[in-house]
Amino acid sequence: MRILNPSIFQRILRTRAMSSIGQYPSTIKAIQYTAVGGPEVIKLNDIEFPSAAPNEMLIRVEWAGVNFIDTYYRSGVYPVKSHPAVAGEEMAGILLELPSDPAVLEDPEFKARNFQVGQTVACITGPAFAEYIAKPWHKVLPVPAGIDTRTAAAVPLQALTVLTFIEEAYKAESGDYVLLHAAAGGFGLNMCQILKARGVHVIGSVSTDEKAALAKANGAEFVIVYTKEDLIKRVGEITQGQGAHGIYDGVGKATWEGNFEMIRRKGTIVTFGNASGVVPAFSPMKLKDKNLKVARPVVNNYLITPAENLHYNTLLWDTVKSGVLKANIYKEFPFTPEGVATAQTEQTSGKTTGKLILKVAN
Repeated sequence: MRILNPSIFQRILRTRAMSSIGQYPSTIKAIQYTAVGGPEVIKLNDIEFPSAAPNEMLIRVEWAGVNFIDTYYRSGVYPVKSHPAVAGEEMAGILLELPSDPAVLEDPEFKARNFQVGQTVACITGPAFAEYIAKPWHKVLPVPAGIDTRTAAAVPLQALTVLTFIEEAYKAESGDYVLLHAAAGGFGLNMCQILKARGVHVIGSVSTDEKAALAKANGAEFVIVYTKEDLIKRVGEITQGQGAHGIYDGVGKATWEGNFEMIRRKGTIVTFGNASGVVPAFSPMKLKDKNLKVARPVVNNYLITPAENLHYNTLLWDTVKSGVLKANIYKEFPFTPEGVATAQTEQTSGKTTGKLILKVAN
């Protein structure tokens, strides 16, 4: 029999007690965007306690992950339905209530997850920056025992993005040469670790010597400091003039044109981020000279069905438990407008490495 840590045991007892007698607050705190704009539109507001639909589960949020996509919603690159809009796309916390729909409880896909009140869960679909959230059960990720909510908030979105992209957008094989832009960011460090474990020759592009050392320590075989070296020339040298088999690019506009010089014939460019701006529209004729493929994936479109969610969630935590993937937490921030604004500003500055997280619950 597994013996629980006393603090965890007390937390589960408190959670179950609240759930059984309905002792929830009428309002909760949430970080919201009050309009399209810069960090000044980030506010901490009172909102109604979430009402879970019959197919949803109620979760108390303890930690939340900060991601580039948060700034896309804030600035209007990605639209929101209306303002004010609760921010955030990634969280981890404690499961308070199961779905009330009997059909869901009997669904084999639901049963396969073995959800238990009091367990740690995570989610990578917004909104997330609130004290409590209600989510459809198939969007909730069960977290294995032994992984705390802090780690569970720091890993899923970027790691699932990596896993889905290298499985379905461009499946990097052992022996491939792959160029990874922003290799020392949260996503980049995860990809370095996972690709190295698969026998891929990772070429990491970074801006500083410090980031180069970090990317190298996490599995990049070759690291290019593009502020000091000619990136295109070095990729050519490393690949003996052939170019990379695949390029994973979360930078966007600034690196877009160079990718076509660094990719080899029949290669694949995966563009997925807008850190330097949105990639401009282009003609398919651009692909013909090397018979190239271009993918522009979004992680959640690989996680539509319950079966897809279960497959990738299992793969995620197997990758963590095996030691292939280790969380690289760069900094924690408070659950305040100032904390979120600072986190987003630091992330978009290009000076951070690893994951940024918010401490939601005391």
